[in-house]
Formats: sequence, C-alpha cells, structure tokens
Amino acid sequence: MSARVNAQDLALAGRLEPTSLDLRGGELTCLVGPNGSGKTSLLHALARIGAPSGTVLIDGVNPAYEPPARRGSLLCYLAASRDISWPLIARDLVGLGLPDGVPQSRIEETLTLLALQTLADRRVDRLSTGERSRLLIARVLATDARLLLLDEPTANLDPLWQLRLMDHLRDLVRTSGRAVLVAIHDLDIARRYADRLLIMESGRVEADGSPSALLTGGHIERVFGITASAEGWRPIP
Repeated sequence: MSARVNAQDLALAGRLEPTSLDLRGGELTCLVGPNGSGKTSLLHALARIGAPSGTVLIDGVNPAYEPPARRGSLLCYLAASRDISWPLIARDLVGLGLPDGVPQSRIEETLTLLALQTLADRRVDRLSTGERSRLLIARVLATDARLLLLDEPTANLDPLWQLRLMDHLRDLVRTSGRAVLVAIHDLDIARRYADRLLIMESGRVEADGSPSALLTGGHIERVFGITASAEGWRPIP
C-alpha cells in the first residue's frame, strides 16, 4: 500500500514559514532551492526536529506521539552532515536503531547494495568521507520507514554512486509505495529522477509541480538567478 503523508501548517521560527503539503507514496519528490532557502528546515519540521509547530500524519498516525520504535517504522531522516567518528564497525552502524526482529540478512543485503560488504567489519571512523556517506545511506535504506527524508544524499559521492543511489531510490518508491523526499542541489539530477519537484525560497515552497514544467519556467531564473543554455545552466547576465 502506498504511503500517505499529510503535513499541515509546519513552521520553524525564523526558518520556515507555515507550510502544508501532501507527499504521495510511490513518488520520488526532489526539493531544490538556493542555500538558506529552507530545504533542511522543511525536512527538520517533517522529522519533528527543532520543536516545529504544525502536524504531520503518516498513514494517519502522528509520529510525535509514538514511542521511538514505532516512529522508526514511520519515518527515517538522513542528515546532511556525514561527520561521524563513532568507534563502531560499519555493520553495527547500519543496524543501529532497527526494530527488534529485523533479520541480519537485511543488513547484509543493504551493505551489498551499496558495495560496502568488504568494509562491513571496519571501524566507521577509519572510513573515507564517501564511504561514510554510503554507510549512513545504507542505515536509512535498511529500515521499513514509510517516509524517507534525505538531505543532500548525493553529497560526497562520486558520479557513479550518485547515479546508482538515485536509480535505487526511484526503484524503491515504485516497488514499495514509500514516500521519499530528497533535498538536492543538482538540478539535472532532479530533472532526470524526480516525479515531483518542490522549489523553496525564503522559507516557503515557491512552486510545486513536475520537473518538466518547473525547470523550463521562470521559477528557476527568478529563484536561482540562472538560465538554461546550450552549454547547460548559466548565470543570468
């Protein structure tokens, strides 16, 4: 069954204006906007980080009133920071916080999916930044959460892994019916993979629609100060 996510009047003082939106299961939604436009604040509000106002319902359940184990089955959040130095081995980090009863095979499958199986017994604080990034992504993908909130998941990944990750996220939403919201800076990746695009500016959702419509309209020029050209995106003179 496809996830149903309804957010009403979400706000964070000074960072996010009151915002309401529905996220549909089976869709990969990309969130774009200039630095400081409120992308991370919207993800925080949806994840109930920073004491936001407003309500979030995931399949009719408000995660704010659920115990931690139940919240983990409703939503999972990937922070933009990959600066972790925990003295855990990689396999244990992927399993950290998973509900009781999740089989070990789930962890092993996720490590393999992200080509981390040869690093599974190495300490996290001895991995490269890119390896840590893939490991933290694996921790999110190992869950059964109905809503995945990913803040710049392609950061620190090389071009091959950026595409592999986005391929997997697109397949995931279509096969599982989960809702996935990805904050991203790369407009070309958003164009290629997103089913739906949200453009943020000054702490509010400025536009909501298909990538084909929004990336060819005036929103990008006004919000980002760039325009499409034969060579790709260029600053407006």
